[in-house]
Amino acid sequence: MQLVDVPVVMAIEHTAFSLPWPEGAYRHEITQNELAHYYVLCFCSPVACRKLGSSSWWRRIRSGFKQEAEPSPGVVLGYGGFWMMVDEAHISTLAIRQDVRGHGLGEFLLLGLLDEARRLGAQLATLEVRVSNAVARALYTKYGFRETGRRTAYYHDNNEDALIMTTPLFTVGKYWQMIEAHRAALMRRLAQQL
Repeated sequence: MQLVDVPVVMAIEHTAFSLPWPEGAYRHEITQNELAHYYVLCFCSPVACRKLGSSSWWRRIRSGFKQEAEPSPGVVLGYGGFWMMVDEAHISTLAIRQDVRGHGLGEFLLLGLLDEARRLGAQLATLEVRVSNAVARALYTKYGFRETGRRTAYYHDNNEDALIMTTPLFTVGKYWQMIEAHRAALMRRLAQQL
């Protein structure tokens, strides 16, 4: 994610969350927070992707460098990010545009976040999720996240609790084998949607 992506991210943010982050928070995360790693998921035409050196119509997740740049190529479909806290990736946000939900894009983005966290040296990932968000909880459970705690009245709009969910250690062999099996199944699913 880059500063020029923030207006589009904010449009998605306001439809995805009842307590959206303010625009200034994203600007701060991108320019000031050295622990922050934010990404956008873009769709671009096959021609545009070839120009960018990609053989896939699914644009790779773009990392956020700490400077202003050209807008991300293609249409932003979603975004996500994490804070790298020593050897833990704390996923702080993940959202997909409302009109394209239910097609595996959130799963694709989560995979990208886990891959990038692992590449940066994370040993595990953690996040908070609303108790009532059954769809997100099911996705996280599918990817090995388990409930490890609860934050009482974490969400200020309705005092809803947040579940703390954490993955096993990435170095546990069977864990990453499971990730790769899910990745293969998702890639088959996405290919069928072409």
